[in-house]
Amino acid sequence: MIHTENLTKSFGEVLAVDQLSLDVGEGEVFGFLGPNGAGKTTTVRMLTSLIAPTHGNATVAGFDIGRQDTDIRRTVGVLTETPGMYDNLSAEYNLRIFAELYEVQDVAGQVEKYLRMLGLYERRFDAAGTFSKGMKQKLAIARALLHEPRILFLDEPTASLDPEAAHLVRDFIAELKKEGRTIFLCTHNLDEADRLCDRIGVFKTRLLVVDTPANLRASVFGRKVVFHLRAASEKLAGLVLQLPFTREVKLIENKLVVTLDDPNAQNPDIVRALVAAGADVQFVGELRHSLEDVYLQLVKDK
Repeated sequence: MIHTENLTKSFGEVLAVDQLSLDVGEGEVFGFLGPNGAGKTTTVRMLTSLIAPTHGNATVAGFDIGRQDTDIRRTVGVLTETPGMYDNLSAEYNLRIFAELYEVQDVAGQVEKYLRMLGLYERRFDAAGTFSKGMKQKLAIARALLHEPRILFLDEPTASLDPEAAHLVRDFIAELKKEGRTIFLCTHNLDEADRLCDRIGVFKTRLLVVDTPANLRASVFGRKVVFHLRAASEKLAGLVLQLPFTREVKLIENKLVVTLDDPNAQNPDIVRALVAAGADVQFVGELRHSLEDVYLQLVKDK
């Protein structure tokens, strides 16, 4: 659905996006993570044909950026980080304006559908300027969806929202994911990305890495399994370390923290070796690093 080749954007002497090559599949929720000023918003603006790239090529839903920009704008929905609304107009009238601009066939039906879906229907006649931040954000999401876009670009959809409003927006994104929409999600909320995204790209002017959240954890830190024993010892730690697939073993109190490539396949062999050596294995659990740990390590290394 989204394909880029060496997509580059410069503003004078400032290089904002450097040779981005990326593929996002149909129905995928792709997380685009990076620090402030990394070029994430610039990337979204190029992919939605709001600004032209300096170099490189891209296609969105099969349309070429720079040649079929009107088709791209009709196909995508965009939620900007600071969406503007006509504050003096009602929520319903705000949506009607944009539905007509998108040439939606059933304007009234689509407006009602998304007002109801996002819990705004009872406030449809109220001026958008009287809405809370969370309500305005939901109204902006409704606006982005009126024309049933195949691809949705969300730039910091929960930024500056209180926890309850952010939770509502995340739940709605999860529902869109179930519908099979392709979603390009820029966010600083790493827990949000971890829960919602199929794959994640870490970006800092250049694309540093792309993979699933689980694979990113494994590639940066390895997979660590904690074997809780009644009585652990250096001897038992050495026994586990001798196994051909064991990468590292740490002894912490009565626990062995073992780094493995494939715990699902290798855990039973370790348990059998420990039991054969007389150890009492109480339980086994995997030590999970947060996506924040992974992100900070990747950005720091680059």
